[in-house]
This record gives sequence, C-alpha cells and structure tokens, in this order.
Amino acid sequence: MKLFTITTLMAAGLCITFASCNNQNAHNTTQTQSMDTIQATPSIKSAEVIYTANGKQCNGFIAYDENRKGKQPIVVIIPEWWGLGDYVKSRARQLAGLGYFAIGADLFGDGKTAATPQEAMEFTKPYYTNPELTKPAVEAAIAKAATFSQADSSRVAAIGYCFGGFVVLNAAKLGAPLKAVVSFHGGLGGVQPKKGAIQGEILVCQGGADQFVPETERAAFKKSMDSVGTHYTFIEYPGAMHAFSNPGATALGEKFKLPIAYNAAADTASWKDMQSLFQTALK
Repeated sequence: MKLFTITTLMAAGLCITFASCNNQNAHNTTQTQSMDTIQATPSIKSAEVIYTANGKQCNGFIAYDENRKGKQPIVVIIPEWWGLGDYVKSRARQLAGLGYFAIGADLFGDGKTAATPQEAMEFTKPYYTNPELTKPAVEAAIAKAATFSQADSSRVAAIGYCFGGFVVLNAAKLGAPLKAVVSFHGGLGGVQPKKGAIQGEILVCQGGADQFVPETERAAFKKSMDSVGTHYTFIEYPGAMHAFSNPGATALGEKFKLPIAYNAAADTASWKDMQSLFQTALK
C-alpha cells in the first residue's frame, strides 16, 4: 500500500494383428508417459528462515512441496505495508501447492509487522524515500531461497501486494534477476526504468477503482515503460478498490477509514493472470 498521498488475454488395409500390436504399443507408451509425469500427493512444508538484507536481520517464511520431483522455481513475495503476516504466508502455501518454492520476504527486519497505518508508513518510508533499497531486499530473499536444494535459482519471479508491488516493480527496473514480476494493486512510482535493465515479463494487476493509485500515476508509469521499449501487461479489474486481493481488506478499511476492500472477482482473475504468466516465463 502506498503512502497517504498515496490495462488483454490454448491406415486401411492393414492386418488385424498388426493393428492390435500397434494399439497395444501406443497404450504402453501413453501409460509410461503418464507414470513419468505424475507427481506424488502434495505435502506442503513451511518454515521461518533468517537472513540479512539492507543491514537488517530478516525473518522470512518459506513454503514448498516436499513431495514434488525436481527443482521448483522460486517466487519471492513482498507483503503489503502491514508486513509479513498471515496473508502472505497463506499466499506462499498456495504457490507451493502450484509447484513453486515460495519465500515471503521481511522488509522491516526482525519480523516486525505494523498494527496501524501510522506504523506502516514509518516502516515503509525508507523504501519510498530510497527505492534503490528494493533491489537488495528482493535479491537477499532470492539468495536465501537458493540455499535450499528444492529451489531453482535459474527461474525466479517476484510478486508484491500494495507496497510490495512498488517494491517488486522497482527491483525489476533496477535489474534484479527476475523472469516474471507481478504487482497486485501496487504503487507505480519510484525509479525510472533504463533500457535493457528489466530482465523478465512484467504484469501489473490494478483495481479500476483504486484511489491510492490515480490515473495520473498509471499514465506516468506506462509512459516511462514505453519510453524504454519495455514489454509489460497492464490489467485493470473494473470496480476493484485498493487491496482487492486480500480477504481481510474490507475489515481493515472499515477499522482505519481507508478506501480499501476485498473483491473476489478481481482476486480470482488476477491470480489466474499471474499463473498464466508463470506458465510461460518460468517454464
């Protein structure tokens, strides 16, 4: 989530004996291929991990399917301005169920989370003031994930929510080694992109009724990306407000008098759009 000042689209005539044998061979081939590709029943393992980023000890959170064969692409998750809480951990488990090695990053240090918007502004201010901090924060999480044998550090994506969207977009613009980047209702300001710096595909999932990211900011983002020939996809979900992907957003909005709310349709659609990107970018 930004500070308070704080769009689209899967032989006739042959003898019976020969045919019978041929069909049997085809059946056997299909059966063998199926056995090769079947994965064991998912078993999601999760744990807290400690690492260092921007001079701080960080309490991250990993989740992966310990029964899945082969190495799993890494997906870094950057939280909303509330910090690394239950919401991001649930997203990490979801990603693990899809076959990714997920790591929720701690950008505030020592696992701190914000209880109020005022605390959230205090914790996120260093990144908004100096967006250069976003790249090392993301890269430190990647490095930690890469220490696990299940993780494939050659295939890395990053997703972010609200403040986290601001972080992943800026890390990408600064050249972080990301094959895919997805911002969910994220801030679109920060550093200007440089030609050739962005290494992967960019997907921006924005609420059509997001009051924290006005049309002027959206237009400026698109213009800056177009100016350096960066390929990106920008999707707006009609009627969706800020924080539309978080089921707890409506209650938080009511509690703190913020224009945020959950939108199930936008949440489902954006998650599917993310998966479509990952299926091509992380294959």
